[in-house]
Order: sequence, then C-alpha cells, then structure tokens
Amino acid sequence: MLAAVTTNTPPAVDLGAGEIAILTGGFLIVLIIAFALQLIAWAGLWKTANKANQVGILACIPVVQIFIFALMAGRPIWWAILCFIPIVNIIIIIIILNNISKRFNRGVGTTLGLIFLPFIFWPILGFGSAQYSAD
Repeated sequence: MLAAVTTNTPPAVDLGAGEIAILTGGFLIVLIIAFALQLIAWAGLWKTANKANQVGILACIPVVQIFIFALMAGRPIWWAILCFIPIVNIIIIIIILNNISKRFNRGVGTTLGLIFLPFIFWPILGFGSAQYSAD
C-alpha cells in the first residue's frame, strides 16, 4: 500500500483592497517622514558646510559630500577616495566625522550623533552656536 504524501505548505494569503490600501498608506507615511528628516539633515549640512567655508549646496550631493567632509575635517582630499573602498570606508568616515566634531569644538558625543542621528546633529552644528576653527 502506498502512504499518502502530505506537504506542509502554508495557505495562500489573500489581501483585500482595504488591507492593500492600509499597507500602501502606511508605506507612504513612512516615506514622507523619511524625506522630511532627510531635508532637515540637508539643511543642517548646508549651513554647517557654509560655516566651514565650503560650498553648502555641494555638501548635499551624495558623492561630492564626502569630499566636502574631508575638506571640513582638514584631511587631504584623497581621504575621500578611501571612502570608496569597502570596510575601509566605515573607519575613514568615522575618523572624518570625528575630526569635523573636533573642528567645531565638540566631542565624541557629537561624532556619534552625526553617525546615528544626522537629522538632529547636523542642524545643531549648522544652526547652533558652534564655531568652526580651521586649526
């Protein structure tokens, strides 16, 4: 006798129109919030770059921004090229952001803030009372 073969396949999920609308609306809300936070970070970054005697609009362009960061940190421009090497880029960006924090007479807390909460800490540097020192 042959034994019956059973498969453990989960049942198919059938979403209705209302559920799809809720998921789409939730996704759009998250997308709008993320875009708003990015605009806030760009505004702070622009102002911070201007304080550091750099062209602010260039600091908002993703590939160019790392070159502006290197100049703001007082590092040679070739340090920005190191950011295109995997694994090395993480270390270089942390060093550059730490040097930017030091140039604004801030500490490690600001460096961590620039890494993990840029939409808060770039405006703090840009619109706050921090002064850039090119020492």
